[in-house]
Amino acid sequence: MMSRVLVIDDDAKIRRLIRRSLELIGLVVDEAANGEDGLRRFVAGPADLVICDINMPEKNGLETIIHLRRSVPSLPILAISGGISVYGMDYLPDAAAFGAEWTLRKPFSVAEVQGVVMSILAPSKPPPSEGKKNRPSG
Repeated sequence: MMSRVLVIDDDAKIRRLIRRSLELIGLVVDEAANGEDGLRRFVAGPADLVICDINMPEKNGLETIIHLRRSVPSLPILAISGGISVYGMDYLPDAAAFGAEWTLRKPFSVAEVQGVVMSILAPSKPPPSEGKKNRPSG
């Protein structure tokens, strides 16, 4: 059975890049444009991994991550953000504190996103040099 990935990001270009990158390695990918839509899609068809942007309208990534973590504590969550270059703020540490186990900073390459996702879904393989697993304190 193929793994399912839900990509939640308000940037359609980023969603398409991630979708195409992951479909190339045989994954089934669903997309959502914001946290509210992402939560609805997750309930309708649960995923094996959620990739969630932090800065989004309607329900931001931190709120979405908290909701997902409370609903499905074992769900792998990869937070992505380009916030430091766009907003001057780095939200990835906050995402880790709220339940994202992995983070990836935008911009990232196709190889980076594929490598991180494969290391999450097939943990017996060695982790890639890019992408970082977080161990939140507390």
